[in-house]
Formats: sequence, structure tokens, C-alpha cells
Amino acid sequence: MPKLLLKTIKLTKPPQKILIIKPSSLGDVVHSLPFLDVIRDFFHDAEIHWVISKGLEGLLEDHPMVNKLWIINKDQWKNLKKVKNTVSEVRHLFRELRNEAYDMVIDLQGLLRSGLLTIATGAPLRVGFKEAREGSRLFYTHRVEGGKEIHAVDRYLKVAAFLGCDITDVCFPFPLSFNSLLVTRHLSLSEDYAVIVPGARWKTKIWPAERFGKLASLLPLKSLVIGSRADVDISNRVVECSGGNAISIAGRTDLKELREIMRGAKFVVSNDSGPMHIAAALGVPVFAIFGPTSPARTGPYGYGHVVIREEVSCAPCFKKRCKDTRCMDSVTIEKVSGIIKEKFKNPYFYSLP
Repeated sequence: MPKLLLKTIKLTKPPQKILIIKPSSLGDVVHSLPFLDVIRDFFHDAEIHWVISKGLEGLLEDHPMVNKLWIINKDQWKNLKKVKNTVSEVRHLFRELRNEAYDMVIDLQGLLRSGLLTIATGAPLRVGFKEAREGSRLFYTHRVEGGKEIHAVDRYLKVAAFLGCDITDVCFPFPLSFNSLLVTRHLSLSEDYAVIVPGARWKTKIWPAERFGKLASLLPLKSLVIGSRADVDISNRVVECSGGNAISIAGRTDLKELREIMRGAKFVVSNDSGPMHIAAALGVPVFAIFGPTSPARTGPYGYGHVVIREEVSCAPCFKKRCKDTRCMDSVTIEKVSGIIKEKFKNPYFYSLP
């Protein structure tokens, strides 16, 4: 991250207990890890807690930099049929958070729900973004201007700089690794493999499964197709079109296994998705296919990655639904395979068109 002249807060004494509120999404939590790294380094004696959404806790479980995880089932809170249970659960959570007596709370989410969690702690120092939405900024004692046309990683680090942290070096601290049995079950220990991520949270961000499959058929190494349970069908379609050169393990990995599968990959081909950010954070070369979203904000962070897109007049539009997905449909198999070949410049990839 380039050096920035940012205002910093003068603390009368170092905080002894800090709460970070960043429940979701997968990619955003990954983007928050450099923030955690510098916060832990600067406030090295502090106890750090983190509010995370149920289903994403695997990213931070057993993390040596996090002393306690608060796991919230925010999706269930939206269920009106369970409103009575939700009210009871939220009241209990608010009471427990206040009892922790935090010195500092940082809201990296910037929504009403996270703002309410922030104020509920009763912490004397509550930091969030000036641009936070849904009125959440009203709950902060200090507001930091993050900016819009800036990558999420750098945006979070601006908050860290405000708190006095050195943000010169960007590091993604993941918990200690382990070997994934899912990989060794399908591939020999010495076999190279690529990872394909055909799914995405928005339908507008999805490159056609048939093209992922055709691309896999052209690669000189096996591809592991990953995704959540919701991605099983699209992943199976990729395999069907791969000519036997792809294997789907979609819906069969937890986040810890997914992380290690990414770590061992030769490279990753992906839509704009959470797993893409895990690969980038691990330093694995990523070929990211972009359409309706902005690489400047959510592209693979760091060096050695390639964003593949077509210049169309309507992109980026940030639409989750669109009848005309020309931004994704206009990206050809030949373009993607050609970029992969050019990137590696190795006889290993000369079979690509």
C-alpha cells in the first residue's frame, strides 16, 4: 500500500481489550486479515476478539492472533418466523458484549446491524467508516474516511493507520496449515493441479460453466473444481465439459480444507468470488474473470495476479441481476487460455491455443 498522510488518534493508554466487527462476507473477511496483522503487532499486549458470521468461522478458528470468536447467525435473524428467538438472542449477545468491557471496538462492516453491535458494547472508543451505511456511523466516536475507489484491503488499513499502526507491509496471516485429504484422494502427492472456481454470489458475476469446462480440457494439468453446496450443479457441468480433465469437490470442503487446497494449487481461475481472495492472499497466481464489479475495489490483491475482462460501456455496473450479461459473455475461452499461456511462458503450457 502506498504511504498515505492520514490523521492518527492519540490514545492516552494502549487498549487492553479490542473487538473487531467484520461478520461477512468471505472475501471481505479475507481482506480484513492484513488489518488484524498490524493491529496485533501494534497492540501486542491486547486481547483481540472478533464478531464473525456463522459459516465463516473456519477462517479464524484457532487463529493465534484472535483470542475469542463471537459467532452470530445473522441470516437467521432475518427470519420473521423466529423473531421472538432472535430478539432474545440479540439481547443476550448485547449483554455479553457489554460485560466484556472493551476499550476499543472497530466496525469494519459499516451496516446498521454492526453499528448496533458497536454501540451495545459501551466501549469508550468506537471506530468506523465515515461512509458507513444505514446510519451506523452515528454509533461511532471516531470516523475514518475510507473512500470508494480503493481496494477493500487498503480501505481497512486506513483505519489501522488512524489508530497509529504501521501499514507499510501487507501480510495475510492465515492459521497454520494442514494437508488436505481431499486432494491426495484424487491426485498423487507429486501431481500439479489447477483450481477452478465457477460459482459466485451474484449470477451476473458467473462466467458460463461450459467455458470453464472447455478451458479445463485444454490445460496440461488436472483441475479441481471447488465451491459450496449451492455450486454443485454448476461444478458438475464444468466436469462434464472438461473431457475428463476436471474433478469436482464442490460442497465437500470446509473453509479450512478449501484454504489448503488453494495453497497447493499451481494457479486458480475464478470469477469474482470469496475463494478467489483466499488464493490471492496465499500468493497463488489468480486469473480472475471480471464483469459487473470493479477490480480496483475487489480484484485479487497483490502481485502476480491477472484480471481478465472485456471493455464494455456498461461495466462495472455492480448489478446483481441483469438481462444482458455481455460483460461476462464476451470473455472468450481463447482469451483466457492465451493469457494463462502468456503468463507462464513455459513449454508446459504450449498445448494451449
